[in-house]
Amino acid sequence: MTTFDKREEGFEEKFAHDEELRFKATARRNRKLGLWAAEKLGLPGAEAEAYAKDIVVLDLSAGDDGVFTKVRRDFDAKGVAQSDHQIRRTMEELMAQAITEIKTA
Repeated sequence: MTTFDKREEGFEEKFAHDEELRFKATARRNRKLGLWAAEKLGLPGAEAEAYAKDIVVLDLSAGDDGVFTKVRRDFDAKGVAQSDHQIRRTMEELMAQAITEIKTA
């Protein structure tokens, strides 16, 4: 194996590791977001957990925009006063928390 091949393999391993961490952080962020939204929606314990799980699963198919849209629609349906900016800011703050938690774990 040449030096170039070793370097390439190292970059591929780092990329795979970074992607795994990003996936874990996003899932953690979405769970926290789901619990935050469930609280705002007035959902009790088991319903809040189920809502958070739905948010995590939704992200796998619809991404951040799908998650935002679901939370926005649910808030609108229940009359929860949160602006788009507040929801997006919460998503960013929770992502920062999730990244920190993943890195320190």
